[in-house]
Parts: sequence; structure tokens; C-alpha cells
Amino acid sequence: MKITFYGAALCVTGSMTLLEACGKRILIDCGLSQGSDAKRGQGFDFDPKSIDAVLVTHAHIDHSGRLPYLYKLGFRGPVFCTPATHKLCSIMLIDSAKIQESDAVWLTKKALRLGKKPVEPLYTEDDARGILEYFTSYSYGRTVNIAPGLDFRCIDAGHLLGSAFIEVFVVEDKKASKLVFSGDIGNLDQPIINDPSYISHADYVIMESTYADRNHQAVFSQSQSEDELRGIIISTFARGGKIIMPTFSVGRTQEVLYLLAKVLPTLGFKVPVYLDSPLSIKATEVFATCIAGYYDKQAMELVEKGINPLDFDTLIPIEDAEKSKTLNTLDQACIIISSSGMCEAGRIRHHLKHNLWKSESSIVFTGYQAEGTLGRSIVDGKKMVKVLGEQIKVRAQIYKMEGLSGHADRSGLDKWIGAFASNPRKVFVIHGEKENAELYALHLSSDMGMDAVAPAYGQSFTI
Repeated sequence: MKITFYGAALCVTGSMTLLEACGKRILIDCGLSQGSDAKRGQGFDFDPKSIDAVLVTHAHIDHSGRLPYLYKLGFRGPVFCTPATHKLCSIMLIDSAKIQESDAVWLTKKALRLGKKPVEPLYTEDDARGILEYFTSYSYGRTVNIAPGLDFRCIDAGHLLGSAFIEVFVVEDKKASKLVFSGDIGNLDQPIINDPSYISHADYVIMESTYADRNHQAVFSQSQSEDELRGIIISTFARGGKIIMPTFSVGRTQEVLYLLAKVLPTLGFKVPVYLDSPLSIKATEVFATCIAGYYDKQAMELVEKGINPLDFDTLIPIEDAEKSKTLNTLDQACIIISSSGMCEAGRIRHHLKHNLWKSESSIVFTGYQAEGTLGRSIVDGKKMVKVLGEQIKVRAQIYKMEGLSGHADRSGLDKWIGAFASNPRKVFVIHGEKENAELYALHLSSDMGMDAVAPAYGQSFTI
């Protein structure tokens, strides 16, 4: 049995790990690289046609976004995931393909002016629709056979609707082994979805380390997040400013809507909330239909009362691009929720351009900002940033809602890996910035007595 790391190795995005066992080649995740990680490119250092199957931990693009490209280059095997992940990928991969095509048109115009060849998109909408034909989904806890001696099972990871820890069971040369791929480990007490599950046994663990260098500022409960959001709204509206919320369309947007639905009725004044993202609108519709087995107790109590926990009277969906532009001419205090979550693309950049320089405005970040992204520059306190080719002074109030992080922090990671009844034979630490991954592997080795390593890109291990 052999494992090779082709993504999220000493970096955060582009998750992709190759497992070779029982004569089969199985990919766990096939994500796009983002931010500074994308400098490595989006290609494959193996023949896509040689892959027998893909297991997807969850729908976020840094875990699923290269699947249409895999298809484009000849892959025709099954893609396994949970039903909610399948539904979310059905909208996210199409959206990603449209972005690829749009970017290629823009880059081609620039190339032609320089006398260069046209730029092809990484993949097209047809490629995205093509790979979706190969998706097969199974509910949490069901053991599925891939090939003789090779089975898997999805366990609730508490990170995103449908997210999973993937347990892989291998019987090779009459020897049984169990591998656990964490994908992204969820934070505790997040809105809507269940807390992450804990697993008691594994021979080999492949785990994330996104926030391995810190604990979130406090152990936030949902009520504390509500209080924080309430305070931001009150202070910003008192200044007459707008609240701009860069959010990931899938997962974080729905959590924000859930909190707003609880907070807004307590304010005593009307708060217009513009959901300015077609993908977010579609994803919210998926969240509203994938309920049983995914929602936590609090969310289910609302559903059972006939309440839609993701809707309220002042929520205004914006799909049309022209209507999106008019939001920046509105002379009223409001909340604008838009993507992308790291401010690297989409409509959010226009809202930042029109509001970053205004001291009365607030920019509220609700998720991880990767190195090399505009969002990271703002969160890190840069006083001047480039937005849509223009230098913008940062005068707005900048907030980072730690309680809405979808990732476990250092304590959460320790709790998750510490739940194994006995130490795994080896722990591979991935999906973290280089220093985070290496330091967390050292922590597991020196403080928890585990055999742990942070593998480099392309590094292989025979296990």
C-alpha cells in the first residue's frame, strides 16, 4: 500500500491524495489550489486515466474543484461522496466552470493584444456536467465496497453540510489496515450543522492543520456569535455605514443567514440584507432541502415548528449583475453578503472598492483567509490594498468573527486526534501553511507520542 500527496502538502488548498492499494488507484479529494498555492499550477503529476475512483470529503472548491479537469483529461471512474456533497457539487462545479470560461475570455483578450495565442479555460461547463454524471452518493455510516479488499465509510465531519471524515478499510496480503482522511475538521457549536464526530481507531491518519497554530480567541457559543454580530450591526448603523461581509457561498453564507434570522428581530429597527451572489442563493436552497441527518438539534427544532432558519423578512436576493452594481449607489445603512470569501473574485471586490475607504463602513470576515489573497491582506492590517487594479485606502472597521470559523482550532485538533483509543501507526499532517503543518507534526510527536510527519508535495510513503 502506498500513499502520495499531490495537494495541500505544506500548504492549505488543492487537497488531493493518491492511495494505491489492492491493485487500485484512489484519489481522496481533487481540489483547486487557491491564493499563493495556485502558483504551483492546477495540473496532475499522474495520468488521470489511471485513477479508478475518487472519494470526496466535502464540496468546497479546494477539495472538489479540479474534478472537471480530471474528467477533461480522461478520468471516467466513480466519484463517491455524501448526498449533500453531491447536491452542493452539482451547483459549485458548474459555477467554477463558468468562472474558468469567463477568465479565459478576459485573458485571451490580453493575450491577443500581445500577439500571443488564445487562452483555454482549465475546464468548461460541459466538463463539469460530465464529471457530475459519475457521482454516486451514500449516507453517513454506510460501508461501501470499491473493489475486493477495499471499502470506505463516511462519518460526519461537522465542517460543512455533508462534509465527511472518510474511513478507508484495506485488506491486502491478508493484512487489514484502516486509514482515516479528515478532510476539514469542523469547529464546535457551529450554526445549523452537527458537531464533528470522533473516531476511536485508525492505523493511519491523514489530518488537516489549518488552525494548528492558534486557538480561536474564545470558545464561542452560537449565542456569543449572535452577540458579536448584534454589536457590529448596532455600531455600524449608528455611523450610517454599510456592513460588507465577504463569505464563502457554500456553508459560511448559510451560517451567517441563520445568525441574522435570530439577531435581527431583537434590534428594534429594520436591517436590509442583500444576498448578492447567485451561487449563495442556490446553495441556500440546497441547505433548505438537505435537513434530516445534517441539521443539529437547534436547527431541527426550528424546522419542526415550521420555521425556515435561513430566511427572514428583510432578506433580498440579488442575482442580476446590474442590480448588484446599484447596491454601491444606495444611500442607506445595510448589510451586503457577497462572495468570494477570500475576496479574490466575484462581486465582493466591487463592494470593497466602494466601502473600504469609508470610515463609517464595516468589513466583516467570517472565514479563513489564505496567504496571498486580498482578504488576507486586509485581515493582516494592510493600510492600502489593490482592488480591481486600483489602490484603496483601508479606513473601514475590520472585524473577524472567530466564532464562525468552520475549522477546528489547535484545541479542537488535539481533541479530535486524541480521541483515538491508541496512537495510529503514523499521522500525516496536511492542509496547513508550511509552518503550521510542520509545527503541528512536531507537537504530535513530542507532546503526544505519535509518529507524525508533514509531507511535502509529491512525497510518497509505503505503508
